[in-house]
Amino acid sequence: MKVKLLISLILGLSALFSGSVMAAAPIQKLGEGMVNPGYHEKPDWFKLSLMELSDDVAEASAQGKRLVLYFFQDGCPYCEKLLKDNFTDKGIVEKMKSGFELIAINMWGDKEVIDLNGKETIEKDFAASLKVMYTPTMLFLNEQGKVILRINGYYHPEKFSAVLDYVSGKKETQLAFTQYYKNKKQKTATGKLHIQDSYLQPPYNLANSLKTGTRPLLVMFEQHRCVLCDELHLDIMKKTEVIEAIKEFDVVLLDKNSKGILVTPKGKRMKINEWAGKLNIQHSPSLVFFDKSGDEVFRTEAYLRTFHIAGAMNYVSTDSYKKYPSFQRYLQKVNEDMTKKGIKVDLMK
Repeated sequence: MKVKLLISLILGLSALFSGSVMAAAPIQKLGEGMVNPGYHEKPDWFKLSLMELSDDVAEASAQGKRLVLYFFQDGCPYCEKLLKDNFTDKGIVEKMKSGFELIAINMWGDKEVIDLNGKETIEKDFAASLKVMYTPTMLFLNEQGKVILRINGYYHPEKFSAVLDYVSGKKETQLAFTQYYKNKKQKTATGKLHIQDSYLQPPYNLANSLKTGTRPLLVMFEQHRCVLCDELHLDIMKKTEVIEAIKEFDVVLLDKNSKGILVTPKGKRMKINEWAGKLNIQHSPSLVFFDKSGDEVFRTEAYLRTFHIAGAMNYVSTDSYKKYPSFQRYLQKVNEDMTKKGIKVDLMK
């Protein structure tokens, strides 16, 4: 293992002196003069790590910083958006450099990793062990290597900047990020919940809805004054593929901050905000899917556009989550099938 680490260090130093530091695997060669078209170059301030993560935690701590694990995949439009929008923002870059060490980990990579428990593994197995289902996924760690905050998917620059303030300021000992972010000034929004007549209406007995219905349950956790919730309902939900996909569910839209009473899919009576807390709902909107037994089978909790929202709905309604434990592998198959049929997929539509 030490020989391999030495080789990794030599290769890393070579990249450094050539003027191009890659925090992840080098550009994938496809043939003479060709490279992987889905590759996204990482900023040169990413940490060049030997992938012994406990050592990385200690090194970051010694500098008064915190470690961030960034899981990516080539061809991911949200990773590209993170790199082009967030990591070119001067304020965000300054916060990252001053408060954090960031390590890029390929969700499907074979590079050796010594995880936080000292176990030797490889990138893709490490990602699977952490149930990484989306890219980008970012884990913010404290000085003991424990996860303070997990971001599953893309956060727009304003919210991402708030994450950096929250973690670097060690606010996790005072309040949850959702409350911290709620207290900050946010963009102008409609201030309304977009509840449709076709959705389940109060009083909410979700256990009874599953028992008497014929479809799985989709619970949308949102809040008032939510720009991304507005975008979901006023744009994405109006797209044909989403309109068709959502027909396969009984749908309920809940204000995650509400103190109203409901009966959960498992038959427990409690306040809506209490249930949202137990489910660790941190993002608005979050879409949580339950099967006929009342068990959660999947969720989305990040900024997603039409292809991924419709894909998530179809992933559950067709029981594809049982065949494809990885949502990304499922989407890859869908994308390939659509391409074969001559359908062009716009991942950011």
